[in-house]
This record gives sequence, structure tokens and C-alpha cells, in this order.
Amino acid sequence: MNATLHSKDKITLQLQANIELREARERSSAKQEMLLAAQHELQQLEGADRVDDEVRRAEEEINKGNLEHAKFDGMMRTVAQRAGETKTQLNEPKYRSIDNKHRKKLIEYKTVQMAAADLERYHQALDRALMKFHSTKMEDINKQVKELWNKTYKGTDIDSIEIHSEHEGENAAGARKHTYRVQMYKGGAALDMRGRCSAGQKVLACLIIRLALAETFCLNCGILALDEPTTNLDKPNVEAFAQALNEIIKNRKQQSNFQLVVITHDEDFVQLIGRSENCSHYYRISKEFDNPGDPPVSKIERHSIDRFG
Repeated sequence: MNATLHSKDKITLQLQANIELREARERSSAKQEMLLAAQHELQQLEGADRVDDEVRRAEEEINKGNLEHAKFDGMMRTVAQRAGETKTQLNEPKYRSIDNKHRKKLIEYKTVQMAAADLERYHQALDRALMKFHSTKMEDINKQVKELWNKTYKGTDIDSIEIHSEHEGENAAGARKHTYRVQMYKGGAALDMRGRCSAGQKVLACLIIRLALAETFCLNCGILALDEPTTNLDKPNVEAFAQALNEIIKNRKQQSNFQLVVITHDEDFVQLIGRSENCSHYYRISKEFDNPGDPPVSKIERHSIDRFG
């Protein structure tokens, strides 16, 4: 009897299990059909084939963002650490009054900046004044040069001469640089005298320029020395130069500080100066031997110009 009941229970359990298995298979089949339908719908959607690529790119962007986040997080930690160290340094004695020190230095800087601006304005004003002074003096010098040349030079190949200046910028110290050259004029045409004039013309031009410079710049210091001024000059130019020199002496002899020193071996030139009554005496320098075999000694003698010769 018990065996029969046990057999029936076993059969009942098996039947129940078979029923549940069938139901599970039916549910699985239904789910499978739903999955297939969903996949079919996904395939029908536009751009469905790019979903995987977009998902992959999105994941890459996320990973990249995570890396950058970690990077900037580390940087922020470093900055925070440095900020803490800086705060600690600012609490040290040498930095406690840094604001006052900065204020004082700022005032000094602004003061120096204003002074530099003022000096720059003064420099520009001085530069303009010097340029004007230079231009004025060059005009005065060339005026004297032209007058002396016309009075002295007896040739016909050169009408006049003048000093020509050119500005060539500034040197390392900021000073202006000028170059000067002597030009000669004939019939309105200008040519550089260098390499185009004779030795006599060159000497005469040098003497005239020296006299013009003395007339322009040495009014308060009237000492002028001429060493062998008639070298390479022919007789007409020597006479004309002596005449021009006599006129300068005549115009300047009223000045108490005017003194002209002429060193020359040209006796005719000395006589030309002496005839104008601008010179009453002259000094003759000679060398003599006191004893045979001894070196010569210089002897200076004062003579009247009337007894020259």
C-alpha cells in the first residue's frame, strides 16, 4: 500500500516537472521571438550600423576625459602645495613688510620714470638747439671762407669754396656724427676739392678755413698761430693772403687779447705784413755754435720791422 502511494507521488512530481519545463520552453520561445523582433526593429532604424562606432568613440572620449581629469587634479594638488609653501614664506620676517617695500620701490620707479621723461624732453630741446647752433656757425664760417677766398685767391678756375657738412646718425653714446668736406664752386657747379686742387690751392684753403674758424669761434680767445703759411703759394697768392691777413689784424687789433703769431722763412711775406704798420717788431730765431764740437743753441733776437732784410 505504501509502495503504491510512493509510486503515485513520484509520477505526480514528474508530471508536474514536465509541465513546468514545457511552460519554461514556451516562455523562452516567446522571449526569443521578442528578441528577434527587437533586433529586426533595430536593424530597420537609420544609422543603426554606426551605433557600435559611436559607442566606442564615446567610451574613448570618456577615457580621455578621465585622464585629463586626473592630470588637472594632479596639477591642482601641485599648485595647492606651492600656494601653501608660498604662504609659509610670506609669513617669514623678510616678507612681512613686503607691501610697504613694494610701495616705496614703486614710488622710486615712478619718480625715476618721470625724471627720465623730463631728461628726454630736455635732451631733445638741447639737440634742436645744438643743430640750430651748428647750422648758424656753419653759415658764419662759410661766409668768412667765401670772403677771404675772394680777397686772397687770384686764380680764375675756382670762384669760391665752402665747408659742406653731412649728418651720419649717432654713435653708441648718442652723440651726433658729422662729416665735413671742402667743396669748390665754378660757374655754379660744386666739386670736392680733395684730389682736384693743386698744392698751393690746398694750402691756401687750409689757411683760409683756419682764419674763418678763428674769426667765428675765437672772439674771446684771440691767439692765432700760423706755421709756414705761404708754403706752396705763388707770389700773387702770397701777396693777396698777406693783404687779407692785414685786414684781419686791422679789424681785431683793438681787442686787448688779440695776438697773431706767424712762423715763417718767407722774408717777402714778412715785409708785406710789416708795410701795413700792423707789426713794428719781429723775432729772428737762429742757431749758433758757442764752441766747436758742441751742439748748436737757439738764439732769439728782437728786431725792428723797419730794419728787416
